Amino acid sequence: MNTEHDWITTPVTADILRGFLDVEPTAHGLLPHRLPARARRQIPDNQLAVAEAQPSGVRLAFRTRATTIELDTLPTKRVYRGFPAPADGVYDLLVDGRLAAQATVTGGNVRTIIDMVTQSAELREGPAGTARFTDLPARDKDVEIWLPHTEITELIALRTDAPVEPPPDNGRRVWLHHGSSISHGSNASHPTAIWPALAAAQGGVELVNLGFGGSALLDPFTARAMRDTPADLISLKIGINVVNTDAMRLRAFTPAAHGFLDTIREGHPTTPLLVVSPILCPVQEDTPGPLAPDFDGGTLRFKATGDPAERAAGRLTLNVIRDELARVVEQRAADDPNLHYLDGRDLYGETDYAEFPLPDEVHPDPAGHRRIGENFARLVFGDGGLFATKTG
Repeated sequence: MNTEHDWITTPVTADILRGFLDVEPTAHGLLPHRLPARARRQIPDNQLAVAEAQPSGVRLAFRTRATTIELDTLPTKRVYRGFPAPADGVYDLLVDGRLAAQATVTGGNVRTIIDMVTQSAELREGPAGTARFTDLPARDKDVEIWLPHTEITELIALRTDAPVEPPPDNGRRVWLHHGSSISHGSNASHPTAIWPALAAAQGGVELVNLGFGGSALLDPFTARAMRDTPADLISLKIGINVVNTDAMRLRAFTPAAHGFLDTIREGHPTTPLLVVSPILCPVQEDTPGPLAPDFDGGTLRFKATGDPAERAAGRLTLNVIRDELARVVEQRAADDPNLHYLDGRDLYGETDYAEFPLPDEVHPDPAGHRRIGENFARLVFGDGGLFATKTG
């Protein structure tokens, strides 16, 4: 901690957090969660347990005249055995909605994944650290600090050189989104560069991001969490994890999709609800899962290992998923005029793949995230879009 200022310490509480569904007091401070405690008790694997605690889309939000801000945190960083450690996660500081500064926190806990399939891991504990932002404008301003989207982050202390107060209500609509690792932000370079954050900024909405790496599997507890979360707009980007985990056959997928929608509609009977099918992913378009890591060439890539001939027996591919989601939505929309469908290839299709290939055959790079966010904002939040602001 720097001592050159007369610091004001503000408790980190839910009042100055956005984009979370629950908070957990810890020995160090406060841990934001993106699923409520009831749902967390039903999580069946480590992958989702880690993913929901990674604060993708979670941010501190407050109003202040401070020119220097320090945030003490205890990060838990994820590394894969045999691979170089990734760079430290980035904290994005926005002033009045614009990216003004970035910081990282060194140290912290390290969770080493031993087996990519089982997600078995070893945890090495480490020290807390500080994200420090200086030379901010000396005026009243709305500040957001977006937390690293792939680092579990315990919030310990917020210090400023001027008082802090909760931000005023900006009147923006709340967009509740659920999706897979791409929505979570895999391969994005910093937290406001994940495609849902980019789309939310262009659409002028408040994001609650329930994108969970590897875990968009139509889990009933996720549907109940969405049912119980206030929202003005809802979207579901589903299908790719069902294919790449080989978790279902067509017979199970269809009623599971209906059930997920039924549960959300219990709490949001008329809220605009958009179902988005998978973006283009050539290795899974017509080949069933499961996916397997492929280390040929010295870099991690993924390949689908199923037999395309088994589609006739109900094995799922992305094209099968798209056809079925379109059919389900068309059937339900006869009685639900606020339910809509978007083909994910309109967000990232063949021309996008040619321009911005998927580096590991599954996840877009930062430019791919930007393209998906721009396309979603144009098609969904733009003039004539399903989530466009209504006038008149």
